[in-house]
Amino acid sequence: MPDMLVKLYNLPDIAPALRRAAEHGVTIRNPRPWDKEPLLDWVTEHFGTGWARECEYGFRTLPPSCLIAVRDATLLGFACYDCTARNFFGPTGVLESERGQGIGHALLLAAMERIRNDGYGYAIIGGVGPAAFYAKAVGATVIRGSSPGIYADELEGCDDD
Repeated sequence: MPDMLVKLYNLPDIAPALRRAAEHGVTIRNPRPWDKEPLLDWVTEHFGTGWARECEYGFRTLPPSCLIAVRDATLLGFACYDCTARNFFGPTGVLESERGQGIGHALLLAAMERIRNDGYGYAIIGGVGPAAFYAKAVGATVIRGSSPGIYADELEGCDDD
């Protein structure tokens, strides 16, 4: 899967995405220290140990370089950045039953704003699955010749799902 490039100086306004999520009772926020274990267990259960390991790396900073989507103290989605490499977005995921409500869009824009606020002009979305979503949501473009990219030399057993 290729990587994609996002122009951070040309991001859409996040306010409508946050409002849409809020209309569904969803809050986008940083996980707190006591959220770490439940979040990692949840990511492992729904998306696998490889993604959970990347998410865990986000807790090396304060605030963590990940975001969560919650409704009534229930996890619905997550997004990480600066975990695989500096200036990389991902992994990210939303429960299948909650998709289509703008949760992933809000998580994506919130993370992109954080990366932009860290001083970057561009961000990389690593190993993209839904390229059409990223192209529409943030104008991301495929980086030619980027597959398999940074994930090319994973050690055996890194994603043991």
